[in-house]
Amino acid sequence: MIMTRRQMMAAATAAALTTATAAKARDDNGLDAALQTAFDGGQTPALGGMVVGPDGASWMGAKGVRHTGGAAVGPDDLWHLGSNTKAMTAAVYGRLVDKGQASWSATLGEALPDTAMDPVWKVVPVKQIMAHRAGLADATALGQAWLMTARADPASLPEQRRALTATMLASPPAGAPGAFGYANSNYILIGAIIERITGGSWEDAMRAELFEPLGITTGGFGAPQGDQPWGHGAGEGVDPSGPVTDNPPALGPAGTVHMSLSDYGRFLRVFLSDGAGWLKPETLAVLMTPVGEGAPPYAGGWIVPPGQPWAQGPCLTHDGSNTMWYASTWIAPGIGKAFVAVSNDAQRGRSACQALIPGLIQAI
Repeated sequence: MIMTRRQMMAAATAAALTTATAAKARDDNGLDAALQTAFDGGQTPALGGMVVGPDGASWMGAKGVRHTGGAAVGPDDLWHLGSNTKAMTAAVYGRLVDKGQASWSATLGEALPDTAMDPVWKVVPVKQIMAHRAGLADATALGQAWLMTARADPASLPEQRRALTATMLASPPAGAPGAFGYANSNYILIGAIIERITGGSWEDAMRAELFEPLGITTGGFGAPQGDQPWGHGAGEGVDPSGPVTDNPPALGPAGTVHMSLSDYGRFLRVFLSDGAGWLKPETLAVLMTPVGEGAPPYAGGWIVPPGQPWAQGPCLTHDGSNTMWYASTWIAPGIGKAFVAVSNDAQRGRSACQALIPGLIQAI
């Protein structure tokens, strides 16, 4: 699947332990050098990086090739974000709260009144689902049988998500409600709630409520098509015109978005500028505040590590992968900066991305 808890925690811990450095005047040469060093050490086909401020991307760079024998990558190329899509899905729900169409206090029974569900689910708060603390487990609805057949399902994506939701909620929680249990099912469920509110697909809601108002013109779903970087699985480039280039589309709210680095920066700046006029500050605060107790502290699509010396306060972080791409993001509101590393190879790109983030932090 997109990402395991162990991968999330390893990414968060590794970056936290290696980035305790004092902020200093940004040096573009240092940023370029950090990218080159991480690229040289990672042996990944391509590696991209970005620094974001309150006004958007302030530095971008990319090294490597789109695929073996392909053209060189550039910072304007498109990158698959994997589970970093989750923060976007949560933010779209927040946008609907701001518009009076949704509520932070809603329970599943209130959000999905037409869905038959085990009584235990009816009182579970939506915020608990966003924080992976509802007791959902991917094995309930997203097992191997579903993965093998989902791409051939002729039903519309909202219909597929409604069917998955019905399966998820028909039985009591598989996990312990209140305890952290990372599962893509949580965000498929949030996507289904968004679809019920808007009357359209999650993809349409993303376009109307996130891409368009934030000026994101390169946002899309699944593997980038055309003359763009290819994802790499087991070291081999995966032609985006092939039959299996991403997780099944129904999994979209949990992790299928792609876009350019600069457009991703348009989204990240929201967390550095009190919502950037796109979200109310109080809604932004909900999205950045962990739900429940225990590790890891998780909010609306973000892990929220305790204060980091270099960050001058709490951070937001998340990694994402569909097993063919890798993305790593750290946001430090205390210094007004966000840092991004992306690769078109999940296996080799993971270490490269996790090496690049501290290099960028040290260079600012």
